[in-house]
Amino acid sequence: MREAAFVKQNKDKWSTFESALDNKTNIAPNVLSDLYVEITDHLSYAKTFYPKSNTEFYLNSIASQAHQKIYTSKKEPKNRILRFWKTEFPTMFAQHHRELLIAFLVFSFFTFVGAFSAANEGDFVRSILGDGYVNMTLNNIEKGDPMAVYKQMGKFNMFLGITINNIRVALMAFAFGIMLGIGTLMVMLQNGIMLGSFQYFFYEKGLLWESVRTIWIHGTIEISVIIIAGCAGLVMANGMLFPGTFTRLESFKRGVKNGLKIMVSTIPFFVIAGFLEGFVTRHTEMPDWLAILIILGSLVLILFYYVIYPYQLNRKIKLHES
Repeated sequence: MREAAFVKQNKDKWSTFESALDNKTNIAPNVLSDLYVEITDHLSYAKTFYPKSNTEFYLNSIASQAHQKIYTSKKEPKNRILRFWKTEFPTMFAQHHRELLIAFLVFSFFTFVGAFSAANEGDFVRSILGDGYVNMTLNNIEKGDPMAVYKQMGKFNMFLGITINNIRVALMAFAFGIMLGIGTLMVMLQNGIMLGSFQYFFYEKGLLWESVRTIWIHGTIEISVIIIAGCAGLVMANGMLFPGTFTRLESFKRGVKNGLKIMVSTIPFFVIAGFLEGFVTRHTEMPDWLAILIILGSLVLILFYYVIYPYQLNRKIKLHES
């Protein structure tokens, strides 16, 4: 059977089942149970005949939601927030690792572009970072404290200001996905070039390690989550550009919904990054081993929650269903 015919034949059942999962319609328990069995059969069929298709992803999504509702306790409504972080978001995000990879590759490419341009164009760093920042940093270098910029504001004010600014950049990366993803990629471009030129500036002054062991204390999470926000923008754009078996409007709505979930997931990480920049980064006298420990711990946290854990959870659900 062709995929389009398969979808047309069963879409009403899927819609009914999904509405029941969202508590929009009331269905007798025995009918709901029969629908669940039928949905899992359809999922197995889609995996066999339409592998990696939108139909498979959709059926896997609603089957996963049903599995979570069946095998969790009756206290689940009180644990809705915990369930979002523990199962709902990671299960969904596993389907968008491709967009995450694209955002990461684009950001990384333009970071190298920024460093290369700074190395070959004398005024490039000033054009990107601004004369004020460059002159201030040069003055700090002459005073023997190149990272003094992180000590000029009060701890709490810096924490609050940085956190708000980072969330603003992330929201731009997501919202600009409405421009068919081009706006999101432009945000990745801008921030990547800025990072590359910034790091080359310190390399040129013989302070690469000093900058890395200081800046990446907060930058590991900060930069990672900006890339994740870029992923959210690409998810929304993908919903518009590639509707698959859904109508373009329905696909767009799903893209927005999943993109918003990704953005919600980043909020605690931005708070952590802001806290580190406001309260920890300023302590440039800390030993190298402690700075490295914070940087590596931050990297492991990001990789585990956004890459490893979603993959493991999704794999576990698939194995349980097969």
